[in-house]
Amino acid sequence: MENNMNDRFKCDFEQERSNEVELVASNLEAILKSSTYKLAHEDIELLNTDEMRGVRMLLEITKPEQVIEKENIISTVIVFGGVHISEEITSKRRLDDAEKLLSSNPKSTKINIQRLKNLHSLSHYYSEARELSKLISLDSKTKNPHSHVIVTGGGPGIMEAANRGAFDAGCKSIGLNISLPNEQHPNSFITPGLCFKFNYFAMRKFHFVMRSAAAVFFPGGFGTLDELFELLTLRQTGMKKNIPIILFGRSYWEKVINFQFLSDMGLIGENDLSIFQYADKANEAWNLIKHFKYIN
Repeated sequence: MENNMNDRFKCDFEQERSNEVELVASNLEAILKSSTYKLAHEDIELLNTDEMRGVRMLLEITKPEQVIEKENIISTVIVFGGVHISEEITSKRRLDDAEKLLSSNPKSTKINIQRLKNLHSLSHYYSEARELSKLISLDSKTKNPHSHVIVTGGGPGIMEAANRGAFDAGCKSIGLNISLPNEQHPNSFITPGLCFKFNYFAMRKFHFVMRSAAAVFFPGGFGTLDELFELLTLRQTGMKKNIPIILFGRSYWEKVINFQFLSDMGLIGENDLSIFQYADKANEAWNLIKHFKYIN
């Protein structure tokens, strides 16, 4: 009888001990899996919180900076322009396809032929951006391959053309892409290892401007206008050193923005009109950059 009780006590003790071991092991596993146990910089959930916005912005400053410094890139030439401007052969094919669709369905309201015609009329800017980028890159290649490196927003259209020109020349170029609701993929001509993806427009602009030795603005929409006025404001206020700012396609820009009217109304100074210049050909823009007098 006493032996049976001892055996039962021993069995209960061992079961209790086993349960405790399992419970402790389970608790330890939960500790190790908890997000609080992760190193802070490995906690993606933490980094994506509103409170960590400053940290994320710092990362977007630091990561590209480290890479660009490692590549010894000392200056860049910014090329901006519309994402919808494609090379002539592509633009013509889209227009032809749309006209065929419209002829088979004359009542269609989804096809805007005039819009496609207008875009086709701008397609020569793709060739000019490609040629300009090639001219700049080839000149830098022979003199200093670390200067006047082409930098774009990394997307399609004029950005693609500019990266493509550097690619044609066998030179490096940078793409500063941005994460958008409608995903913008990088074009295929950016140098691998020099294409960066940003979440914040402000950090992207920082990297556009900080090493820029020149900026060329081809026809474009809101994004191009945003970047243009950002840079003009920095120059007007003296927050950016004196660099050539070239509006490529005089007839386009004079229709889009009446700078003279702003000056006549006293909203900008007469001298502010000298902050930028116009060009209509790749070699003309390149000459403006080459012969620019860099005075702070």
